[in-house]
Amino acid sequence: MIAIDTNVLVRFLTQDDPDQTRRVQRCFATVKDQDESLFLNHIVLCKCVWVLSYSYGFPKSALVDVLDRLLATKQFVIEDKPTVWAAVADYRASQADFADCLIGIKNRNAGCETTVTLDQGTAKLATFRRL
Repeated sequence: MIAIDTNVLVRFLTQDDPDQTRRVQRCFATVKDQDESLFLNHIVLCKCVWVLSYSYGFPKSALVDVLDRLLATKQFVIEDKPTVWAAVADYRASQADFADCLIGIKNRNAGCETTVTLDQGTAKLATFRRL
């Protein structure tokens, strides 16, 4: 298994640079041919959502679709996949950022009764409380 960085994942999803896209596709094909997997950690997922939103203008519905597709793709091994599924569910149903949704779920899973925030929108999530 190899891990991929945010820029590799973004290039795979956007395919907006022909040279880099070819390099990513060759890497992914080699991994697939060797029956290996590609690891995506939580930070890469959060950064990817941020880049696609703020640099590429993806609407939230497209971001949710990207996350759903990544989670469903067999070639990707997602760090603590049940936590990411739960964060995607919160993200889909709220106005909070994906990173905030993931933070809340991770903190709950770590035994925290809540996560305090100053963000009014994020405080609407069940895993947060506004100060």
